[in-house]
Amino acid sequence: MNINLSFRQLKAFLLVARLGSFTRAAEQMHVTQAGLSIMMRELETQLDTRLFDRTTRFVTLTGAGEQFLPVAKRVVQELEESAQQLGHLSAQTRRTLRIGVTPLVSTNILPQACQAFRQLRADVTLKFVDADPMHVQQLVEAGELDFGLGAFFKSVSGVELTPLFEYGLMWITAKPDGAPDTTGTQEDEDAIRVGKKAKRSRGPRTTWAAIADAPLISLPPDNQVQQAIETRLAAIGRDHEERQTFRNFETLIAMVAAGMGTAIVPSYAQSACVRYGVTMTRLPDSQPPLSFYCITKRGRAQAEAMESFLNVFTASVPS
Repeated sequence: MNINLSFRQLKAFLLVARLGSFTRAAEQMHVTQAGLSIMMRELETQLDTRLFDRTTRFVTLTGAGEQFLPVAKRVVQELEESAQQLGHLSAQTRRTLRIGVTPLVSTNILPQACQAFRQLRADVTLKFVDADPMHVQQLVEAGELDFGLGAFFKSVSGVELTPLFEYGLMWITAKPDGAPDTTGTQEDEDAIRVGKKAKRSRGPRTTWAAIADAPLISLPPDNQVQQAIETRLAAIGRDHEERQTFRNFETLIAMVAAGMGTAIVPSYAQSACVRYGVTMTRLPDSQPPLSFYCITKRGRAQAEAMESFLNVFTASVPS
């Protein structure tokens, strides 16, 4: 037997059985009595049995109706409980942001952004994965993350790239012994913590030609940020030269602080540079400009509170 019962039919059956009246049941369901009668006839046809005995004054269950009653109650109860659980899960999902970030971002921008966002949206839970850009992009494509944040991602059909801000490059060197610390102020750090755009000074500037003879250490050649740096080093004949490399920016900056050489890093690494006490000198702005991106799965609805987080995150990036 091919049975195709609807939740509405079962609810109507239970209501008629409880009230003993098609008229009152129709009123509570906000349907006409004729419409309710059609619904019950279709239910009886599906089950191939009569469920109600009807008189001019009363509606009572038949023997088959009495037998079907506990089944209908159980099915309706289970469906309602399941719908309620799914509703709670959906609400919880809407209040959770799953974000992928690259390591430099996770240690130098994310803490301030999270602190500011918590003050703005304490009802939203933030969950992070810190990984290399390729892994972050794969997780976004697979739908396991709501969005990813990083300087370089590949343009592929399943992912949308949205520029969040442009950044520059800095030449960093070990601070001479006894030199005063002029990198950043308490006011800057307070501004970041409350989610306002940091107004740090861009500091001293230099030219690419001025570092033509500087001993450089760098990230590996396969790093996409380093590849962008190499295109600019080409102007002074220093692209793709053999040099000491390190896998991540934190190690690179620490090695500069230890006097192992100088390096070129993105301007959003300012917090790490301050922490390691290196001197930062801005290089000329890149043409075309370098962009920092948010990536999302193409065709996926934007997560609730995503825009609020991105606003706070962008405001936490040193200018």
